[in-house]
Amino acid sequence: MSFLFYRLANCILNHQRVVSAFFLSVILLSLVGMTLLTMETGSNTYLDKSTPKGIIYDHYTEQFDKRTLVLLIESGDSSGVETLNYIDSLKESIINLHHVSSVSAITDLIKERNGGVIPQSEGELQEVKAGIPGNVYTMYTPSNLITMVMIKLDNGISVSKGKETAADIRSFLQHTAIPPGITVTLTGESVFDEEMENELSQSMTTLILAALILMVLLMAGLFSYVRYRFLPVIMVAIGLLITFGIMGLLHIKINMAVIAAFPVLIGLGIDYAIQFQARLDEESRLSSLSSAIRTTIVRSGPAVMYAMLATSMGFVAMFISPVPMIRSFGLVSIIGVATCYLTSLIGIPLLALYLQYSPKESVSTKPRRTDLILSSVAGKIARNPVPVLLIAAFLAVAGIQIDKTLPVDTDEKAFVPPDMPAKLMLDKVTRNVGSTEPIPILVRGSQVTSPDTIRWMKEFTDNQLKKRPWITSGVSIADYLAEYNNGVLPDSEEEISAIMEKIPDDIKDELVCGNQEAQIQLYPKKLETSQKGVLKEQISRDIALNYPPPGITATITGNYDMYTSLIQDLTESKDKMTLWGFLLVLVFLILVYRNVNAITPIVPIVCIVGWNAVALDILGISYTPMTACLGSMTIGVGAEYTILVMERFLEEREKTGDAIYAITESVRKIGSSILVSGLATFFGFSALLLSSFVLISNFGLTTIIAVLFSLIGAVVIMPAILALLNQVLQAQEKQVKNI
Repeated sequence: MSFLFYRLANCILNHQRVVSAFFLSVILLSLVGMTLLTMETGSNTYLDKSTPKGIIYDHYTEQFDKRTLVLLIESGDSSGVETLNYIDSLKESIINLHHVSSVSAITDLIKERNGGVIPQSEGELQEVKAGIPGNVYTMYTPSNLITMVMIKLDNGISVSKGKETAADIRSFLQHTAIPPGITVTLTGESVFDEEMENELSQSMTTLILAALILMVLLMAGLFSYVRYRFLPVIMVAIGLLITFGIMGLLHIKINMAVIAAFPVLIGLGIDYAIQFQARLDEESRLSSLSSAIRTTIVRSGPAVMYAMLATSMGFVAMFISPVPMIRSFGLVSIIGVATCYLTSLIGIPLLALYLQYSPKESVSTKPRRTDLILSSVAGKIARNPVPVLLIAAFLAVAGIQIDKTLPVDTDEKAFVPPDMPAKLMLDKVTRNVGSTEPIPILVRGSQVTSPDTIRWMKEFTDNQLKKRPWITSGVSIADYLAEYNNGVLPDSEEEISAIMEKIPDDIKDELVCGNQEAQIQLYPKKLETSQKGVLKEQISRDIALNYPPPGITATITGNYDMYTSLIQDLTESKDKMTLWGFLLVLVFLILVYRNVNAITPIVPIVCIVGWNAVALDILGISYTPMTACLGSMTIGVGAEYTILVMERFLEEREKTGDAIYAITESVRKIGSSILVSGLATFFGFSALLLSSFVLISNFGLTTIIAVLFSLIGAVVIMPAILALLNQVLQAQEKQVKNI
């Protein structure tokens, strides 16, 4: 391994211009790659579309869940004559806009029952409305204050075209005369996704700039003893740029998890750069610049690489998660830490040559008080390791038990900025009418419009409305067949076909697709995430007990199924990710060090993972798609600090043979540097707190706590476990000698 780093050092020293040209080429290529970056929100970040559940979801959304915009009409009387006339005028204009396939509202049902016109007197209007089935009426007018106009866009329309159509509708509304007392707001999932993407772009810029500014402040305060103290910040910025470029070239899209990864990469990347520049500064005081560069690359290169690889093991464990968002976080983190490592390994020596780097002349020779305090504490712990380990183990075990009781939140609307206009509007609708997003049940088979299947859909929907108080309304094609047949379900296929011809196409397109697919839409109240899961289980159980006719299947799908299934996916995968993180780091340590000391870093890491759960419980933070990967990420980050302590301990013990002295000396010599590295990572992670996304800011809070726990694990738990292990080994040696 050292041979490769020796060759790299010679290449930089002897072919400076060639290496520089290559380095600049990579940066330029990365700039090109950055232009290919795209945002990703919604189902693709939560659901693996190659799985059976993902395939059904995509099929359902393609057939039934068209991109929909919703006009929310608020007035004192949402179904009064004046409001209905205004809605009718809106429909006639909006239907002519580009990419709009249909516009439906309560006015359609009223006009059909009144000769194609809206009644102009309240008495006539009330008489017409009385003939509309209640569950159909509430689809458009859920309360006396609110009515909705559903705007369906063309099939297969792109996200960008959808945004253009939304902009056209907003422009149209601004130029219409809205009657007094009526307010009109464009809302719906499409508007929510659009605003969410805009917020993500702004959040990413804010987080990266904040993290870099924090790094500049950190370097100014803690790295002032070296020349060119801001060089690590430059290296991290270049490493981040190259990471962006690689993502663009590999078509890795940006989502909430990926945005959260960037401050993490800055925090870890600055650590690598600090270690390389600190070693270069140290060596340049003892030898020529070329010798200092060679020693830095050959000696520090492998050591920092091992730390980087140990950190990557925690990110590798994320690939077992079924949630694409978590896997993308792991992938981008691996690419980022590797890129930042290579950028600092090559970039710092290269710039040192161009700058003819020389150390500062005046360096304080006073002993560091921090080192003395840390070594004193480490010595006391090493002499009495058992009490410390017992307390740490007790808290860890308590945390592992608490972890099982922590709630899981998968509501995307709870993750976004609380003041985002689209969220505020959806919250308002939900408070007034319950959920605007149905629980879709996909009904499939050879003949879904047969009398038996139609009757089953009607009976099942009515049964759910009676049995389930959490369900406020429900609708299927059966309701419209009854509505257009004087309130009676047709008994024959001929009657069904004839009545189908009377039902408007936009209604049929939403509820039935040919003769082989249909859907039932159940609308629930506003529910907590856990309640949604319970309701889904109840409906699934009802389907199993009251199964459709032979040859017909019924499956809950759509966003409701995706988000409730995400709870189970997160609950199951977070423990697996943590376990695999432990195993990967342990195997890595055994392969690298090949002795019993390789297991010592695992002990503080286990404690840290348990402590994290205690912190989550105290802070009242739920598990989310981001905090679910906290365990495996903590393993990777914590491994670096504990490995550094272990390596220095082995070096000092080899010199003296005294374990206690070796522990105090190792902490005295590297304790401050570990604290500086930890603070660098801490400041990088703390930028996440500035995010307006609750998902990201909560993740930031938990990660900086995890970094603090990692530092405690390195300077408190590691001395204890090293001392205890040494006592055990010495006792075994005495037994062998006595034998």
